[in-house]
Amino acid sequence: METIAEDQTGPLQQVTYLAQNDLDKLTSAEQGKIWATYVGNTMSVCVLSYMLNHVKDQEVKNILEHAMQLSKQFLQSLKGIFAKENYPVPVGFTQEDVDIQAPRLFEDDFYLHYLKYVAKAGISLYGIAIPLVTRDDTRQFFTSCIDQTVKLINSVNTALLKKGLLTRPPYIPYPEAVDFVEKHSYHNGYFGRVRPLQALEITHLYDNVENNATSKAVLVGFSQVAKSNQSKAYFRRGKEIATKHYETFSGILQEEGLTSPPILDQLVTTSTSAPFSDRLMLFHKLDMYAVRIRAYGNALSMCARHDVATKYARFLVEVGNYVEDGSNLLIENGWLEQPPQAVDRNALTSNRH
Repeated sequence: METIAEDQTGPLQQVTYLAQNDLDKLTSAEQGKIWATYVGNTMSVCVLSYMLNHVKDQEVKNILEHAMQLSKQFLQSLKGIFAKENYPVPVGFTQEDVDIQAPRLFEDDFYLHYLKYVAKAGISLYGIAIPLVTRDDTRQFFTSCIDQTVKLINSVNTALLKKGLLTRPPYIPYPEAVDFVEKHSYHNGYFGRVRPLQALEITHLYDNVENNATSKAVLVGFSQVAKSNQSKAYFRRGKEIATKHYETFSGILQEEGLTSPPILDQLVTTSTSAPFSDRLMLFHKLDMYAVRIRAYGNALSMCARHDVATKYARFLVEVGNYVEDGSNLLIENGWLEQPPQAVDRNALTSNRH
């Protein structure tokens, strides 16, 4: 009996030990999110270093410096995790991808709109990570990331409000009483009685108008300074998409007498000297349009009017195609860094002799 007990306990202890080791490894969710966070923040350091070299407004400069400090802090924390795991550090973006001495491409006020734009993307990335990561160090890291990014976006909004640059989402009247939907016409958008937009539909329309206004200005600048004709054409196409989406969403709001954020193109200078490599600019727009897919998907999930939902569905396909074409451009130029991925079992099988 003692021998049997020992034989049963030994393997059990070994399995428990191996399982504990597996639990200490980075999961696919952790690898994917820390990889994206690292690469994204190396890009941010390049962009922010250029902006800081030109900014004149002291309040804007303080916020840019805060954003730079956060990006460097995030990168340092991730390097610690990479070192701990003996994990290859992604290349991301370096000083070779930025020329901080290049002429000013954007006005100071635009920097605030830009920071709000990228902070939204950060909050989305970190917010999705938190429920999925399981290791204490990664959970604490992403919790800190989202806390710090929320503080950053709050300081940006405060500065925009102080400067009179913050367009508030539209006001609608308070309901007079609690009510329930009684008719299927609630979903109408093309035929019959079309109801007014409800609050969540307005919220996402406004958010997507704001995102497209900022994205369009970035694309105006990038299309001016890109070196290759392929990149220029890609950015011009992106500008056309952002313009169409901006006009469509703002038009829906305006039809109901609701306000929408203004165009920001006037905050782009006439410079044609590139502050960033084509690789960085292509990745930047690829990354931000990928976030746009998520934003449109969220908006679609909250939309009950058929006419608005159809526009989101159509625009999702258009943005998806644009992102795919951008990734193909990066691949053709050897610029797309490979994210972590699962084992290719078919390749392993085919390589056996």
